[in-house]
Amino acid sequence: MKLLRHGPRTAPRPGLLDPDGQVRDLSAVVADIDADCLSPAALARLRALDVAALPVVPQDTLQPPVAGIGKFIGIGLNYADHAAEAGMPVPAEPIFFSKALSCLVGCDHALVLPRGSRKTDWEVELGVVIGQRARYVDEADALSYVAGYCVVNDVSEREYQLERGGTWDKGKGCDTFGPVGPWLVTADEVPDPQALGLWLEVNGQRYQDGSTRTMVFGVAQIVSYLSRFMTLEPGDLIATGTPPGVGMGIKPQPRFLQAGDVVRLGIDGLGQQRQAVHDWDPTLIDG
Repeated sequence: MKLLRHGPRTAPRPGLLDPDGQVRDLSAVVADIDADCLSPAALARLRALDVAALPVVPQDTLQPPVAGIGKFIGIGLNYADHAAEAGMPVPAEPIFFSKALSCLVGCDHALVLPRGSRKTDWEVELGVVIGQRARYVDEADALSYVAGYCVVNDVSEREYQLERGGTWDKGKGCDTFGPVGPWLVTADEVPDPQALGLWLEVNGQRYQDGSTRTMVFGVAQIVSYLSRFMTLEPGDLIATGTPPGVGMGIKPQPRFLQAGDVVRLGIDGLGQQRQAVHDWDPTLIDG
């Protein structure tokens, strides 16, 4: 299934994408696509629905496909060739950081540059949504705790992240720096999360063109590892790292985002995103 949330940011409605690409409304079935919908039993009930009997609704603004995300965790330097372009060693254990929940936006929301930003960068990433509580999970069982997968743009301000001291978090959680979606594809439709192509373009020029098979730590390893340090709850979102081709790594001159740029990105079977880049304008953030 492809689960989604559509409508205004202040009052989104639950829905799903049917096999013909139409949005079907789930408002009469569930209150929202949230933690209560993500357990194996709850997803089985949704799969049993007669999709053709659900009302078709017009294509509308898409919001992040999961409501009530409790943690938004990023994995750093998880592709060896990306670590090389960043001039950093391949980590011996997963590097993880937090993205502020306030950065979450839908897949086509405006990307607003922070005030004074000079080095805002792009990162297409496979997103993993947890479906049931995970604590000290064995790697062999880890994928059974995954509800589904989605596209994430882990937008990053490199000056804030790397040159301003402290942790990476300050360059990762600015408003609009977490586009997610368009939908959550349930895990039964992704038989191998380590066999997905992912790509990103800026103004029609392709910069990233990779595959999740080249991850240093695969999805099962990441879920198991994180569950040793924190309890993962239903709805938690993990962005699993980016392949090479980020703006910071372009030689001889890095290329960062500017107002007027348009970013497009996607992952095989999980959909595409599009963000228009704007200078700081708080009126664009809450739209």
